[in-house]
Amino acid sequence: MSRSLLYEVLNLSHYYGSLRALHIDRLALQEGSITGLTGPNGSGKSTLLKILAFIEKPTEGTLRFRGQSADLKNESLRRSVTMLFQDPYLLRRSVFENVAFGLRVRDDTRELAARVHEALQWVGLSPKQFARRAWHELSGGEAQRVALASRLVIRPKVLLLDEPTASVDAASASMINDASLMARNEWGATLVISTHDSFWLHALADETLALYDGRLVGSGAKNFILGPWRPAEKGLWEKTLSEGKRLLAAPAPYPDAVAVLDASDVRISHTQPKASPGDTILYGSVTQMIMENGSRELLVRLVSGECTFTSKITREQATEKGLRPGQAVWFHFHAAAFRWF
Repeated sequence: MSRSLLYEVLNLSHYYGSLRALHIDRLALQEGSITGLTGPNGSGKSTLLKILAFIEKPTEGTLRFRGQSADLKNESLRRSVTMLFQDPYLLRRSVFENVAFGLRVRDDTRELAARVHEALQWVGLSPKQFARRAWHELSGGEAQRVALASRLVIRPKVLLLDEPTASVDAASASMINDASLMARNEWGATLVISTHDSFWLHALADETLALYDGRLVGSGAKNFILGPWRPAEKGLWEKTLSEGKRLLAAPAPYPDAVAVLDASDVRISHTQPKASPGDTILYGSVTQMIMENGSRELLVRLVSGECTFTSKITREQATEKGLRPGQAVWFHFHAAAFRWF
């Protein structure tokens, strides 16, 4: 299905004082799409979302929305986009009034009660139990779901979510994901979702973009490996892990550099593979498996001690290996597969 261009970002930079928080040469987002933003904390995800939400004006560069330069003073433009923050902010009033607030501001109060109750149901909260509850009587997960309902009730054209499931329980996280997807399916909302824990997002997003240090570093599932690194044998560098384990990499530009390893470069074996110079071989277990959206490939989450990696394999490979959560496996990758940032 072809989609029209919604956002276009060109040579955009954003600074906080002298610190450059974001620099993107080009980014295009399609209308009705779901885009994931991944990367470690401080990589620029929240800054990019605030710029897409017209909350902050970029220091330099061009931001276009539906082919027009974005005018942050355009109230109609600002009201077509809404953002859900990681830490929900609720008004000091009832759940009903929190959800109804956006409609009242827009002087759009037709069938107000019915629409507020519908929005609460979208996020899995019973109107009978929650509508008259006070803001301070909610758990963290319930507060986040109320905050989402207050965005969904206005049926935004664009819904931006910043770490929406970072501080909630599994049940709330599932409700938030389902309600967000409903917005795209029901009225064609464009979704942009950021998270530092990207595994679940690959099953939902049409495209997942990785950021580090304010820059786009590629698309698809990535493994970010923080330093410190130190020189090792044969011109390689290493990162020391617990229990004497180590990761081998091509020479790092500096000891605290961040290595990025594509998920497709992480291989899985039932038996211990024969080591070649530059190989890292770890023994661990499979903890999760999901189908990547839009492909015939699976993402497999692997854990060895304190290290977590994501591997990308075909469904045929997974069937051949008989992979399942809880299974003990070997996984390995080569030093030349790393890219440095």
